[in-house]
Amino acid sequence: MTSLLVFAVLANMPPPPLIEGERDQKAAERAKAVLAPFKKSMKETLTRALETSPEAAIEVCSKKAPELAKAAAKDGVVVGRAANRLRNPENKPPEWVVPVMEELSKAAPNTEATKVVRLAGGKRGYAEAIWVADQCTLCHGATVTPQIDAKLKAAYPKDNARGYKTGDFRGVFWAEVGPLPARPVAPQQSQ
Repeated sequence: MTSLLVFAVLANMPPPPLIEGERDQKAAERAKAVLAPFKKSMKETLTRALETSPEAAIEVCSKKAPELAKAAAKDGVVVGRAANRLRNPENKPPEWVVPVMEELSKAAPNTEATKVVRLAGGKRGYAEAIWVADQCTLCHGATVTPQIDAKLKAAYPKDNARGYKTGDFRGVFWAEVGPLPARPVAPQQSQ
């Protein structure tokens, strides 16, 4: 009887507050859940464009990628991508991303390198490394075709995003996760 009483009391107690490490983990889970469809749509859109031409892919990166990031944002999570060398100076990453990119750039190539940082107001920042794939070198490699060169110069007069090799660190996918509740949400009991 005593154990039933203890169980009944414990069942009605609020869950314990999340500790900081748990909050970081929950933020990473939320960020990954929102980033996954963004990354998938980016890859699919870019792959379709590359099937047309590398020049079409330039349009995707410059115009479609920001639209896809905006559409992917949900549930208090904002997403984007940032580069360590900018093609467009107006695409500067959020301030918190810069030191994170520096840290992740030191990871072994083609590994799953991620980082969670604490931001003001109880928010969390999450970033994961982007590594240069073979097809990326068509526009970001040390040498590009004259047609691609002309298109890049026209679209990006201050382009610094060339000279990469397959496997190089290119930048990050990032997410800003709104404040997490102090306590995990208790499951609803059926009536």
